[in-house]
Amino acid sequence: MTVTGKTDERPSAGSVSRRGFLAGASMAAAAVIAPQTARGYQANSKVRIGLAGCGGRGAWIAELFQQHGGYEVAAVADYFQDRVDRCGEKFGIAPSRRFSGLKGYERMLDSGIDALVIESPPYFHPGQAAAGVAAGKHVYVAKPIAVDVPGCMSIEESGRKATEKGLCFLVDFQTRADQFYIEAIRRVHEGALGDFAFGESTYHAGIPWAGQAEAAKEAATNSEARLRAWGVDQVLSGDIITEQNIHTLDVASWIMDKPPVCAFGTGGRKVRGYGNCWDTFSVTFQYPDNVGIAFSSRQFNGHGSQPEGIRNRMFGTKGVLETAYGGDVLIRGENFYRGGSSPAIYKDGAVANIATFHKSIQAGDSTNPTVAPSVRSNLVTILGRTAAYRGEVVYWENLVKSTEKLEADLRGLKS
Repeated sequence: MTVTGKTDERPSAGSVSRRGFLAGASMAAAAVIAPQTARGYQANSKVRIGLAGCGGRGAWIAELFQQHGGYEVAAVADYFQDRVDRCGEKFGIAPSRRFSGLKGYERMLDSGIDALVIESPPYFHPGQAAAGVAAGKHVYVAKPIAVDVPGCMSIEESGRKATEKGLCFLVDFQTRADQFYIEAIRRVHEGALGDFAFGESTYHAGIPWAGQAEAAKEAATNSEARLRAWGVDQVLSGDIITEQNIHTLDVASWIMDKPPVCAFGTGGRKVRGYGNCWDTFSVTFQYPDNVGIAFSSRQFNGHGSQPEGIRNRMFGTKGVLETAYGGDVLIRGENFYRGGSSPAIYKDGAVANIATFHKSIQAGDSTNPTVAPSVRSNLVTILGRTAAYRGEVVYWENLVKSTEKLEADLRGLKS
């Protein structure tokens, strides 16, 4: 099923740059296309993409695909006709290649596209990705990949099938494509911090969904309003810990390079007066060797308190790793690493991932290395959410066996 696309939910706090986008030409240029052909593509030929989800984020990232030069935005799909038409007009797409309704993306898959770009609410990602792979399309999907454990396992299976079919499957995390994060965490994995002691993972920001407030008031009785207010809907978004806080929890998972043992925590909806998503979480993740990571998030006014933004710290016997989304990444201590800052990481990370996706398609590289870590990070957020919702300790080994699915009642919507 496909529904309204993601609104422009880029991280917005402290050191996080919302508007100061830098040109991504250097990263795009780095994707030198291999001369060989793969899956019928001629070297340097354009990949025809179909966009599922025409909200602010979808339209924005489709423009980055177009600017790369190796893609053609060939078709668009969204539940809402107004968004389909707005996006179609932006990219000069004929009305016959604009698909609306819950199953519009299925019709789009039959329209001759080469790759599916998924920018719809997270609830729909697993089904859309599975359909894309089944139809023989390359898949580029936004984080988070799913809202529940079965959805994560579905993405894992889709990634496996894509590899078997020689298809490319990429999950778009900006930090995973940033040179300073990559180098710093490589050094950490080689022992730069010594033995881990404890870590911190934070996402402190203002309210990102004010534009959905009016629609949220009607969400209980109007399914279309619910779709328009998906960002404050626990089922459609996965709540803030999965939909947005995954940025910092993915970095924590990357640092640890293994799943946690268990988690316990709390939270609630303390300030925001609409929707049913919480606006704060406080969770402790316990990892092997009794290493704890303290996670906290908020989505309301911090009244100038610092630090803001998306930040991680890991303390070890030889040093400390510090990272800030859009800010400095460095290692202090015996194995000092200055790292650097990527103020335009929100755009530049996407540009780098788009270039990697194209290069992989042209080279026939279907190893799809982003799938497994993305599944694990998504499951970490669900572990924390479940522990906070229940107010009890939840163990990883039990969580990954869960068959509980979040179900959205979308009856009455057009197909």
